[in-house]
Amino acid sequence: MDRYAIILAAGKGSRMKSRREDISKVSFPVLGRPLVKWIIEALKPLGAKRLIAIIGFGGATSEPIVKEDCEVVWQKEQKGAGHAVMQVAPLLEGKEGQTIICCGDTPLITTELYQGLFDAHEKAGNFLTIMTSVLDEPHGYGRIVRDAAGNVIQIREQKDCDDEAEKIREVNAGVYVFDNKELFEALHHITTNNAAGEYYLTDVIELFAKKGLKVGTFEVADIDETMGVNDRHQLSIAEANLKARINREHMLRGVTIEDSATTFIGPDVTIGADTIIRPGCYIMGKTVIGEGNLIGPNTYIEDSVIGSENEVLASWLTDTVIGDHNHIGPYFHARNGTVIASRTALGNFCEFKNATVADGAKAHHLSYIGDASIGKGANIGCGVITANYDGTKKHHTEIDEGAFVGCDSVLVAPVAIGKDALVAAGSVVTDDVPEGATAFARSKQTNKPGTAKKLLKRE
Repeated sequence: MDRYAIILAAGKGSRMKSRREDISKVSFPVLGRPLVKWIIEALKPLGAKRLIAIIGFGGATSEPIVKEDCEVVWQKEQKGAGHAVMQVAPLLEGKEGQTIICCGDTPLITTELYQGLFDAHEKAGNFLTIMTSVLDEPHGYGRIVRDAAGNVIQIREQKDCDDEAEKIREVNAGVYVFDNKELFEALHHITTNNAAGEYYLTDVIELFAKKGLKVGTFEVADIDETMGVNDRHQLSIAEANLKARINREHMLRGVTIEDSATTFIGPDVTIGADTIIRPGCYIMGKTVIGEGNLIGPNTYIEDSVIGSENEVLASWLTDTVIGDHNHIGPYFHARNGTVIASRTALGNFCEFKNATVADGAKAHHLSYIGDASIGKGANIGCGVITANYDGTKKHHTEIDEGAFVGCDSVLVAPVAIGKDALVAAGSVVTDDVPEGATAFARSKQTNKPGTAKKLLKRE
């Protein structure tokens, strides 16, 4: 049977308290990935024939996030979740199959939980299955109302709860699997006759029950998994949960994380066994790190590759890669397509951007290496800068195998330092340095006797 998926991502998110009208709630990042992207990535393995995102407030921000994976439908007016799903009718109405509807602000729900909902729905032969939880403090949630026989007959939203409904502890988690044809048939009959004056999607449940269509529930033991992000405090709670989940997965695969509380690793990062991540590290984007590396402390790596030489050769089509048995950090910053091979030593306030580093190269202290290639065994002294930007364009610096660049040198790109060449400390290099040559690019020192006191105003 065909599966369809609808993500509700049109809400304003007023509790985020943003002053910007162009930002949607679902675009707020968690570990570098927008909220709604977590839901998309969890749904993709389910094999939905059509994956549809409904956007609205701040849609100009949401659309580029979702359109790579989803068909995009706009809800121009904010009239409730039922109204949002109505906008999908031109795409899905009348089609046979099952449709999952979920919210774009629930990043903790896993693929396994979504699959469990589908499994329960199919096993029970339901026309509608609701993901639920039982809470000690249910205030704020829609309540699952059952008849005397235990059949689900209604979801009562908090605003519409009377004293009896307030006592119900089973609550709606906001995720459903519907028979698709019956869903869109029922949407023709819901109204705005409620406290909020909106089209409640939950009103469809009562219509299904009255029609004799079987409605069931799928209870989630851990309500935290279904937590929605409505404000920035909840955003931080979601990030803490996902951070712990990701770090745990890496540790179970053989990565040492010395302080999980201060280590932030993005969802698209790959790290090899026996790598040690020291405290205070941020590793984000599509970063690949090989085996046996020592990273940090206090190191930021984004969209980089740290890997073996073969991995480096393959990495030109990827982002950042870091190879094997490197010593990276402390206080190291790699970003935007940095590729580091193996057995390098890079750290102490060095920044690398769009740079490739071959096996055994070293840059221990206080250097900026941007748009550059560093050959095998090359040594970059303290305070070296590749001046890659001329005010209009970026230019490349080539530092060949075995080259030695002395402290406080500036390499003004485009420029090439040849194999086994030497750049004397304090040089400003504007021309290529041939293989095996030594470049002195500084003025001759002049000493003026007896002038120091005057210049220092000590007389």
